[in-house]
Amino acid sequence: MSSLPPLSQPDPSQTFPVLTQAQIDRIRPLGALRDVDSGEILFEPGDSDMRFFVVLSGRMEIVQPTLDGRERQIATHGHGSFTGEINMISGQRSLVRGRVTEPGVFLELDSSALRSLVAKDAELSELLMRAFILRRIELIRHGYGDAVLLGSRHSAKTLELREFLSRNGYPYTYVDLDTDQGSQALLDRFEVKASEIPVVICHGRNVLRSPTIRALANCLGFNPAIDAAHVRDVVILGAGPAGLAAAVYAASEGLDSLVIETRAPGGQAGSSSKIENYLGFPTGVSGQELAARAITQAQKFGAKMMIARSVVRLDCDQQPYKVMLDGGEAVPTRTIVIATGAQYNKPALKNLEKFEGEGVYYGATFIESQLCEDEEIAVVGGGNSAGQAAVFLSQTARKVYMLVRSSELSTTMSRYLIQRLQENPRIELHFRTEISRLEGGASLERVEWRNRDTGEVSTHAISSLFIMTGASPKTDWLRDCLALDAKGFILTGRDLDEAAPGIDMPHWPLARRPQMLETSLPGVFAVGDVRAGNVKRVASAVGEGAISIHLVHRTLAEL
Repeated sequence: MSSLPPLSQPDPSQTFPVLTQAQIDRIRPLGALRDVDSGEILFEPGDSDMRFFVVLSGRMEIVQPTLDGRERQIATHGHGSFTGEINMISGQRSLVRGRVTEPGVFLELDSSALRSLVAKDAELSELLMRAFILRRIELIRHGYGDAVLLGSRHSAKTLELREFLSRNGYPYTYVDLDTDQGSQALLDRFEVKASEIPVVICHGRNVLRSPTIRALANCLGFNPAIDAAHVRDVVILGAGPAGLAAAVYAASEGLDSLVIETRAPGGQAGSSSKIENYLGFPTGVSGQELAARAITQAQKFGAKMMIARSVVRLDCDQQPYKVMLDGGEAVPTRTIVIATGAQYNKPALKNLEKFEGEGVYYGATFIESQLCEDEEIAVVGGGNSAGQAAVFLSQTARKVYMLVRSSELSTTMSRYLIQRLQENPRIELHFRTEISRLEGGASLERVEWRNRDTGEVSTHAISSLFIMTGASPKTDWLRDCLALDAKGFILTGRDLDEAAPGIDMPHWPLARRPQMLETSLPGVFAVGDVRAGNVKRVASAVGEGAISIHLVHRTLAEL
């Protein structure tokens, strides 16, 4: 990773640095001088194709319009200051208004010139990228976004939207309709009915009533238009650690790359409160922070991202292959890296779906920790993800019951994490134990579990249950194209030669054998948790993602 400061400790001098004359002189050849007048608006919330400005003389202010017609001050820029935050790299729309307050001369760069500057000038790249990231962090910290979410903490749909915005690093204002006294006036103004909650107001004018994730992403301008005629070098399916590593290496090595993610970057790792055994982070790093930095790295080098879109099938009959999206669009590409990961298995419980998002959760982030403050909760699972969740949630919960099907943790969990669990007075371990019943009205109220050895059953007043059990790859949509093992994981490399009897093995059309990580379809690679034989660790996923791009280069040389 870079030498960026911890995201949780922004330094004002690094958030709004002043460029030296020598630094400005290095930027000058890439831009054009622009005379500006007092009161001139340089950009508005919702604008795309943002321009980058360096103030040579004069002054400007950065403000954000509010729903009541006022403005909130965010920053002012004088000589040597520059505009922009992380959307300058991601290509997303502007969240703020830039207005000139004193006439002068500004240096203006378009997005391609800024990207060229970041790629070629190491010193300015670090200075600009650090400032962009810290400015976005400050926007998130203060809720200075152009989206207002009105919902209830007891609503599964509200939780889903909050997690989507948070995990995608998008600043927003949350209005809790259960506690906010002035929220009714806001609902009346936009003529919102109770049955339409949760509601998102984006850009101060578009009202989305109980929106889908895709509708919200489209309204906020997450995704670029798809050019169906443009054939990419590589399309990466999934933005977990493996997919993001592939994106960073592909883009940094000059490949035209696109990442497609169904929900939010980070995968299962993105919901981890703290990963302490990942190389280079001795004090640990949250999955969301790791994912956010990886996204910024990939976009810095030019990788494109498509969020809240699903791939429904591959058109694998001829090259270039076509990735078919849920909206019917086709994305042509010469090679594909599949990094779709795996999803937690769901126990066979009668009321499970009823309580999902209403007391049953599959991730433990800051949002969930707020919902179970000073309560008794339960975590199901015996792997690292379950252990990390139990330790994290014990900071806010009164008591954490950890339910493990096996008789020990040593075979499934890191030693340091086992010690944390055993020494934490708020965590109570129950081995050979499984959930047998969920009870409640509109939301979860009680959980019953059973000891598998003794048959003893106990019921507890628990309204928050976290399920983090074994995972399955969800690859049925690939069966017509790729060889899968009996559990649905994708076979690659030598495993294709050693497939168990009964595995449907497509014909390999080339004279050479499949490369390491290459599937039964030439030029299509599988990395991370979705691949058969993968070691379920963040580091191994990152390594496979990086290696896959080396193999992509070999394949492209054959075409």
